[in-house]
Amino acid sequence: MSNVNVRVQFQKWMSHQKKSNGEPYKKNTVTAYVNALKNSSAKLNLPNIPTTDLFEITSLEEFTKIHNHIMAAPNFREVDLSAGNKAYSNGMILYARFLKEREEPSIWIFQGNPKYYDVVGAVDDLDQVTWAVNQYTKQIKEGDEAYIWLSGTGGGIIAAGRVLNNPETREALDDPYRRSNQLNNEPYLAVDIKIEKKLSEDVVERTLLLEDERTKNLEILTYPGATNFKVKKEENKVIKEIINGTYENIPVAVLSGDEKKEEKRFWIYAPGLDSEHWEEFYKNGIMGTRREEIGDLKLYTTKSAIKDKMKEIYGEEFTYRNAGHAAWQFANEMKVGDVIFVKKGLSKIIGRGIVSSDYFYDVSRKEYNHVRKVNWTHKGEWEHEGQAVAKMLTDITPYTEYYKKLERNFYDVLNDSDPSFEEEEIRYSDYTETDFLSEVYINKEKYHTLKNLLMRKKNLILLGAPGVGKTYAAERLAYSMMSKKDKSRLQVVQFHQSYSYEDFIMGYRPSENGFSIVKGPFYEFCKKAEPDDRPYFFIIDEINRGNLSKIFGELLMLIENDKRGKELRLLYEDEQFSVPENVFIIGMMNTADRSLAMIDYALRRRFAFFEFEPAFESLGFKEYQNEVGNKKFDSLIQTVIAMNIEIADDTALGSGFRIGHSYFSSLTEIDEHWLKEVVEYELIPLITEYWFDEPSQISLWSGKLRGAIQ
Repeated sequence: MSNVNVRVQFQKWMSHQKKSNGEPYKKNTVTAYVNALKNSSAKLNLPNIPTTDLFEITSLEEFTKIHNHIMAAPNFREVDLSAGNKAYSNGMILYARFLKEREEPSIWIFQGNPKYYDVVGAVDDLDQVTWAVNQYTKQIKEGDEAYIWLSGTGGGIIAAGRVLNNPETREALDDPYRRSNQLNNEPYLAVDIKIEKKLSEDVVERTLLLEDERTKNLEILTYPGATNFKVKKEENKVIKEIINGTYENIPVAVLSGDEKKEEKRFWIYAPGLDSEHWEEFYKNGIMGTRREEIGDLKLYTTKSAIKDKMKEIYGEEFTYRNAGHAAWQFANEMKVGDVIFVKKGLSKIIGRGIVSSDYFYDVSRKEYNHVRKVNWTHKGEWEHEGQAVAKMLTDITPYTEYYKKLERNFYDVLNDSDPSFEEEEIRYSDYTETDFLSEVYINKEKYHTLKNLLMRKKNLILLGAPGVGKTYAAERLAYSMMSKKDKSRLQVVQFHQSYSYEDFIMGYRPSENGFSIVKGPFYEFCKKAEPDDRPYFFIIDEINRGNLSKIFGELLMLIENDKRGKELRLLYEDEQFSVPENVFIIGMMNTADRSLAMIDYALRRRFAFFEFEPAFESLGFKEYQNEVGNKKFDSLIQTVIAMNIEIADDTALGSGFRIGHSYFSSLTEIDEHWLKEVVEYELIPLITEYWFDEPSQISLWSGKLRGAIQ
């Protein structure tokens, strides 16, 4: 192997190493070490070393001998200092580690797609298999450890073994396990793998590896589009523990930034008038839109700017509201991973695909220059129930039942093992107890009480005065118990006086052909949670605004902690239904709403109740107040604290009517204009309602609130 290749490998290796303090090496440090290893030895003027470019030494034994000569050189310290920050001596230490790792057996994962190869059959029947190599061709070697990976839904490691030879060219031969002529039909590079442990009945599943901090970044999980992948030693240790039955999960820890991948959206799209460009777009793996004259859409910073340009080019007589909106969405709101349903006219669906690139303006095209790449997964013809929207591009994500109905057209194929149809795992940012306590103004002891109540009872109602942050706290409590901001396992609904069982569980709704049963959000949520072991959180805002016995119906019994998993026949369908044990229900109840009846006693005993109070005196709010640093803001807070005491002592009101801290938690700069708006348009109207029959109280406290910000 040339010294250039070794140098590049060392640079790549160093970029993945960490210093003793846990920090990665900076790019300029890596460059300094590489330059020192390549050039510094020449400055020693040693006659007894075969080369001054240390990257030409690829044997650890040989390098150790040369290293000893170098360290003994009389001017070594001087040369080392001249390299800067001991880049020469430190570089040699790391290079020795690099060579040692190269000579030790490496660990690899070899992937097989069951659509093209009977991976399970080959593993079960054979003691030795031949596997193609399409990356790391010069690093895979005889004696390396190997795992066989089954791709697709439910996939993972199904065998462990050892590489028997260095990669070598093999002739394409008839293979009884091959399921596609596209696979290895010409000479190809391959290795033989001796199977030492078969795991077909006890697969090390990809979902398990994704959820462990130590294996979440396995190469095959972060970039699955190849045949073979490297496994780090620490990752291999976890895999061995799983196989040997000594495994203990370490949940995924803090991810940098927000969600690494946004939740996907669903779009319905027409590829030209009467879908005239569908064949071309399908063949080329793209989707496109018109309005070529306005140029690259990324040049426009707002939706209005696009509309203004359209008016300039096409005439002032139209608003271009829909056209401008669609152009903006196509360039800015559509994301990689979004699902596209292709329509023809208003009554046909002719395809489905997954967006695979960001927007780009293709100047080489004569028309439809606004382009995204798409992995088209389906092509055919399906009836669209009712009329589809007429617009060229529409975001249908808000219409959950609608896009799910469209997706069901492709259900059978989507459950194929082909990983191209497998949904990409969404990686959410972690959320810890510390995050909760920094955002929700309660102390650690109360947080643990809150968490323990929900764990024990499974149903919890947060009650309190307006503005104490009940909804905000409910969502973050769920995140903290999930240990991540996983929005896919959380759903929020709001009850009202007209809300019914049919809205919540299921019921008949008008359709094109009369009436059909439509599943409600709680039914769908429970079905989604059922096959999963992780916790799911169903949040109900204004829970006491609805007729709870009417809304829950027979589920009133099933939501009890000790009745979880117990089945009961549903009202509208001959189906035995249960509420899974991993579904937690959090309700919010505003104690200052005079219009609400007392909560049903039958439901009351099924919930734990936790009251949120105004948190003006909490450490978190005090820190926030210091950050604001506004004397008028401080004065207003002190006035509200005093007013809350008066409200709590009022026999017609009570503590449930106190004003909460959320009124004063702002993401914008707090200035005199902001303070005046809060006082005049939020606080004074609220106390006017509170003391509607006591004008003197309204006058007194209105004056004090206004005076606080003067």
